[in-house]
Amino acid sequence: MAKKLYVGNLSYNTTEDNLRNLFSGFGSVASAKIIFDRESGNSKGFGFIEMSTDEEADAAIAGTNGQEFEGRQLRVNEAMDKPRRDRPSGGGYGNNW
Repeated sequence: MAKKLYVGNLSYNTTEDNLRNLFSGFGSVASAKIIFDRESGNSKGFGFIEMSTDEEADAAIAGTNGQEFEGRQLRVNEAMDKPRRDRPSGGGYGNNW
């Protein structure tokens, strides 16, 4: 079963291909995703990697957390599921007219 990893403190110039290549040294990468700002289109400096097995994910964490990549010291750990917040409908002013 795939395990999702959070990868933080990425260079703003890091590409998904570069990220995939880094983690492929630890096993099969199911997916690589860098998070971008909707308005500016710029990288937010973090992303997610899915490794194919728990063992590969553990090896990737051990091998990359705290290591320098593209001039930045990476923070890598198991991703936590974050529940989606429901957005209020309407104008956002809290008035229920």
